[in-house]
Amino acid sequence: MITLVNETRTLRSKLRPSASGFFPSTTQRVSHALRVMAPTLFTLAFASVAHAQGTIDFTGAQGVMTSFKTFALYAGAIICFGGLIFAGIRMMSGRFQDAIPGLFGALFGAGVLGWGAGWIGSLTGQQQ
Repeated sequence: MITLVNETRTLRSKLRPSASGFFPSTTQRVSHALRVMAPTLFTLAFASVAHAQGTIDFTGAQGVMTSFKTFALYAGAIICFGGLIFAGIRMMSGRFQDAIPGLFGALFGAGVLGWGAGWIGSLTGQQQ
């Protein structure tokens, strides 16, 4: 409890206006500015070190992206094929309204097949 009272007194003394009025003294303003700017100055001091780093080698990324592209092609084909089968079964049973989600699933699969593989290929400059 004693430390809490002492801390409260120190806090109150810091919040009191200076002898010249309600404005803090120059030393208080400078010390406050340094406390506020210290994290920024610390970060900027190490920013030049970060710029001095070498480049990152992405030669292994080509193989990984090829795997992702292949997965997108297969996943898109499976989704498209599954949606068409779902819609076909519903249409053959005469429930055309229930077949609409299957057709949208086929459309989604075609989007994954085309746009997904194209986007992944564009990240590494691969040809389709």
